Amino acid sequence: MHMQSPIQRRKSRQIHVGNVPVGGGAPIAVQSMTNTDTLDVAATVAQIRQLEAAGADIVRVSVPTMEAAEAFGQIKREVAVPLVADIHFDYRIALRVAELGVDCLRINPGNIGREDRVRAVVDAAREHGIPIRIGVNAGSLEKDLQKKYGEPTPEALVESAMRHIEHLDRLDFQDFKVSVKASDVFMAVAAYRQLAQRIDQPLHLGITEAGGLRSGTVKSSIGLGMLLMEGIGDTIRVSLAADPVEEIKVGYDMLKSLRLRSKGINFVACPSCSRQNFDVIGTMNALEERLDDIMTPLDVSVIGCVVNGPGEAKESDIGLTGGDPANLVYIDGKPASKLRNDHLVDDLEALIRDKVREKEARERDTIAREA
Repeated sequence: MHMQSPIQRRKSRQIHVGNVPVGGGAPIAVQSMTNTDTLDVAATVAQIRQLEAAGADIVRVSVPTMEAAEAFGQIKREVAVPLVADIHFDYRIALRVAELGVDCLRINPGNIGREDRVRAVVDAAREHGIPIRIGVNAGSLEKDLQKKYGEPTPEALVESAMRHIEHLDRLDFQDFKVSVKASDVFMAVAAYRQLAQRIDQPLHLGITEAGGLRSGTVKSSIGLGMLLMEGIGDTIRVSLAADPVEEIKVGYDMLKSLRLRSKGINFVACPSCSRQNFDVIGTMNALEERLDDIMTPLDVSVIGCVVNGPGEAKESDIGLTGGDPANLVYIDGKPASKLRNDHLVDDLEALIRDKVREKEARERDTIAREA
């Protein structure tokens, strides 16, 4: 479980979204988007803080009007996580949020309008050290591309992206990342593969409008998993018709499964069967809910019987193996104590939190010695 990922990441140019490095070998950033009314500053700040607590590296906020731009400025002052402003059509909004401290502009240069307006936005981005994200979506392709290809295709997505990129190339602006999203897994994967061969800027991955919590998680895991396995992708968003916090949780679980990020607890748990000596499903549901606040990487195995339990436990920081009359707990691969079923979740949670505190103290000591 502690082995490094065998995935060889695509080499890409590095940009910075606030204090978060993107591309160039940096950890893959996980982001989501607020769904509150941006004019409701309190609600938007509250949601951003929830996303940050869940582990979000970057949060995108829709800024459709100049009034929303002013609200964005207030929001920016109240949160720590880097914010991306989502802007369409009105270049003046981009100029205003650049003044207000935005960390990244999500625009498509082609729909900003005249060349002088695109130049004004790029100049502002350059002056303030702000990167740009070009976002192409199969549902909003240019009319001439729809006519040319008849329907959204990977080639149409890439051609659209390259058009926007050419705007920035003409202005000698290279600090940008690109997404080419589609709700169809095959289309999105093919588009990202093609684009990865044509540019060296970071790629933001997403299967757009993937669906609800369950179906969207499955679809995103398949599409993004294929690309991530190939080393493609520098930031990700799991687009779900669900609480945005769930997008962050799913994104991190996806990256943990590929050993690309290691934030929070990595649970290994059996599906339960008639051999189980305790309620595996109930135990896991309770532990995931109770330990949601932990961000320190830790491997925890929860296995209901002695068939696979000891083998998994020996590879975990903490492992629980079902037994009769008591369950056996392993710590750092060695038998440590026995737990009975009547207080199983409480006792196991306490052991996990003790281990987290021990690991955090050890890391602080290491940092202090190296300072």
